Amino acid sequence: MQDGQETGLPFMKMHGLGNDFVVIDERTSGPRVTAEIARAIADRHRGVGFDQLAAISSRPGSDIHLSFWNADGSRSATCGNATRCIARHEMQRLGLGALTISTDRGLLQAEDAGGGLTSVNMGKPQLDWHEIPLARAMDTLELPIDGAPTATGMGNPHCTYFVPDAEAVDLAGFGAAMETHPLFPQRTNVQVAQIIGPDHIRMRVWERGTGITLASGSSSCATGVAAARRGLTGKRVTVELDGGTLQVDWRVDGVWMTGPTAHTFDGIWRG
Repeated sequence: MQDGQETGLPFMKMHGLGNDFVVIDERTSGPRVTAEIARAIADRHRGVGFDQLAAISSRPGSDIHLSFWNADGSRSATCGNATRCIARHEMQRLGLGALTISTDRGLLQAEDAGGGLTSVNMGKPQLDWHEIPLARAMDTLELPIDGAPTATGMGNPHCTYFVPDAEAVDLAGFGAAMETHPLFPQRTNVQVAQIIGPDHIRMRVWERGTGITLASGSSSCATGVAAARRGLTGKRVTVELDGGTLQVDWRVDGVWMTGPTAHTFDGIWRG
């Protein structure tokens, strides 16, 4: 064992536009992450604090496998910004320009986009009600609830509201209420999006199991897809979040997301 593993759990702290993560490499620490451990580490007063936790492991057919936990200990099939951060770290460590990553969402491709930016193909969006999933059959373009939001699956469920002014929405109250709407049996991420132009969206996000975050990769992808489906933008957009901007490009092979990453520190959790 490496020094410290007997009495603590080594981790990396990373963020993408302030959307922050604890990353645990189970290839060296062994499979140690549980819902209870995730909740303890997520506590920003008594633990480390994160929006999501990601665990790296090995799986045949990919360079790495990623598993994700929300701050409340629930699982998520995907986390776009964490995937970009870890991809950047692994590409630098291995001297690669591209990486294949397996997740519960499926196989994802990551690439060095140059200029310190990292791109990840988050896969094709899920547009049918049962894929997202919703509670019953319906048109996912405009849900039959107040505000007529659009539902999109990116390996996790999303509900996007298009509003005149994203800043004016009480996201804390609105997001918490909509996360558990009965149309979403697995709960949902909630976005409020303001169309600035044909290739520019201002978006704020409430993430299921976590709350308000400064950014969200999968939410940015879902919002870009929803805006294009409704004819509000093209398929390539800049998404302006509280923590910065991401580029979203809905292509034939999936939704590509590009942006910066940061590896801020390493530590050992001894909770």
